[in-house]
Amino acid sequence: MIEFFDPNYTGKPFELYGTGHLIFLAIDIAIILYLIFGWKNPSEKAKRNTRILLAAILFIWESGYHVWNLANGTWSPLEHIPLHACSVMVWASIIMLFTRSYRIYEFAYFLGMGGAMQAVLTPEAGVYGLPHFRAFQTLIVHSTLVIVPIYMSAIEGYRPTWKSFLRVAVGVNIYMVIVYFINLALGSNYMYLMHKPETASLMDVLGPWPWYILSLETLGFAIFFLLYLPYFIKDLQAKKQQPAPA
Repeated sequence: MIEFFDPNYTGKPFELYGTGHLIFLAIDIAIILYLIFGWKNPSEKAKRNTRILLAAILFIWESGYHVWNLANGTWSPLEHIPLHACSVMVWASIIMLFTRSYRIYEFAYFLGMGGAMQAVLTPEAGVYGLPHFRAFQTLIVHSTLVIVPIYMSAIEGYRPTWKSFLRVAVGVNIYMVIVYFINLALGSNYMYLMHKPETASLMDVLGPWPWYILSLETLGFAIFFLLYLPYFIKDLQAKKQQPAPA
């Protein structure tokens, strides 16, 4: 149990697409397929309980991460204030699950799911491999950030629109400007707006600062469009099926 929480972990580092990682991915895919194709006509009580469960998972594991850092003396305002996109979306998603806010759903669908998918496929757990707490926390929180908007879409009947796309795109850019000035004030690097992360990442092939930020924005918009594509196709098909005016 001590090794599970040990900040000076000496076991194997996280193995990308190793057995543990693949098991998590398989569980994620199974849950998503069940939500989209398997769970038919749930009761209001079942939906309420599911929202509470998803919110509890996010709250427990994200709070646990901060408690773990505080207990080990590693919590820092330069790294652990929830200003990174996924960190913000954890707390926003908890609020959305209780309030069923459509505005938050828009951001959870595009920003939360878009960002978390990369973190699920290529987790940044550092030296902490499974079964360490930090590796579990990274996988569980980001997996849940992917599952939450899919649940809200497939079970609660929410869906994004073109206006959602535009609102999120504008909102993200405004938020980035705010975070940039917070970084200047603190000397931090939230959202990696000041420099690339110290460890290897996708940003390494996107050019020097500040050009990699523009490259990330372009990539982000492409991901947003791919997430919207199923609804875009569905809307086109619905238009074609509409009877021609007499």
